[in-house]
Amino acid sequence: MILALGLSDARIKELGDWRGAMLSPIRDLIKTADPEVIEEWKWRGVPVWSHNGIICTGETYKEVVKTTFAKGASLKDPLRLFNSSLEGNVRRAIDFHEGDKVDEPALKALIKAAVTLNTSCRH
Repeated sequence: MILALGLSDARIKELGDWRGAMLSPIRDLIKTADPEVIEEWKWRGVPVWSHNGIICTGETYKEVVKTTFAKGASLKDPLRLFNSSLEGNVRRAIDFHEGDKVDEPALKALIKAAVTLNTSCRH
């Protein structure tokens, strides 16, 4: 995990623009919401946060930082943070664009709900 954390730090720094500035506090929020989270580096440089299964990923694209929740369709989202991948039966995502403000309490609640879902499911 320490190696993965170093890789994530390097990737965020490597972005060198608004995407790194967006991904860094999202990452910190995930680690605060679930101190037991495991952060890994997968799929050619995508940070993946897990606790008894994948919670979410943090993909970076030219125009968006996408936080995809592996079981997002099963999560309650009363503040409608999910704004992407809404047509699927399993995943849901939040696309953050340059200048967007992260609703930290709402995102933290989604992360905690995803952890609760993962730890309550039988594998």
